[in-house]
Amino acid sequence: MSDQPPYTITPQILQRVAEIVELLTRWSVSGDSALSPQLRRNNRIRTIQASLAIENNTLSIEQVTAVLDGKLVLGLPREIQEVKNTFAAYDQLPEWQPQSITDLLAAHGLLMLGLVDEVGVFRSGSVGVYSDKGLVHMAPPADRVAGQMADLLDWLAAAPVHPLIASCVFHYEFEFIHPFADGNGRMGRLWQTLILSTWQPMLAYLPVESLIRVRQADYYQALAESDNVGNSTVFIEFILQALQDALTEALSKTSEKTSEKTSEKIVAALIRNSSITIAELAKSVGVTPRSIERNLQKLQEVGRLRRVGADKGGYWEVLK
Repeated sequence: MSDQPPYTITPQILQRVAEIVELLTRWSVSGDSALSPQLRRNNRIRTIQASLAIENNTLSIEQVTAVLDGKLVLGLPREIQEVKNTFAAYDQLPEWQPQSITDLLAAHGLLMLGLVDEVGVFRSGSVGVYSDKGLVHMAPPADRVAGQMADLLDWLAAAPVHPLIASCVFHYEFEFIHPFADGNGRMGRLWQTLILSTWQPMLAYLPVESLIRVRQADYYQALAESDNVGNSTVFIEFILQALQDALTEALSKTSEKTSEKTSEKIVAALIRNSSITIAELAKSVGVTPRSIERNLQKLQEVGRLRRVGADKGGYWEVLK
């Protein structure tokens, strides 16, 4: 690999970066970006389960949760060990620097502990990526790995592009080099999360892996297409789309929770005073009159409220 990894910044990439930044801004001002400890843990569990499922780990969300809670789980010992290792690695993220080769090797040592013989060291032999159709990608010779990884980490330390793009370029180049005997897929995803969370800490708990898991065939197709053309552009576009979708989903859930809280406040206010006006409700609840109107309409549609009488002189009846 040259000092400058090959890629092209397309209009589509620029558009997705802009949209992701906007979504991050909206998520941060929503108040949900800090995330409760329980929500952080739930998202981390989803991340772990999805990342390992991509590597054919069969444990479900419920089983992964049970493993992390220290409960007995009927499963393959290797799969249970993978869960424990991956949770420990993601928990260690704040202590690592993305450009550090020492931290990269330490992360692999933690992630693959007890699973392979060569842990925390670059591979000593040849390695290829295979599918049911045969060889998909033959990684560079082992004697070139240390130099290529040093070049890649040096590039990352001073990458002349937005961190969103740099993280995707790193992810692709890492998978192309395939520096370890095993665990390259989960390491690539872990390290991209580290790069992103160093830029925006809230991204440490965004389970992008869940979306990649759903689009696993597209994930490998993006890798293969980038291999075929000799640059990571297609892969960058794919991962940025996954990030954008993950943020959109997170914001949607935040919006739903906010709407539910607003509706409950409205119902509570109407129980206290069934003749309260929309303007008075807006002031009491702390939202706009238009928001009150939308929530009143939804509450009527689901059968929680009924308007009795005219707009003037009538009142609200809380049904359930």
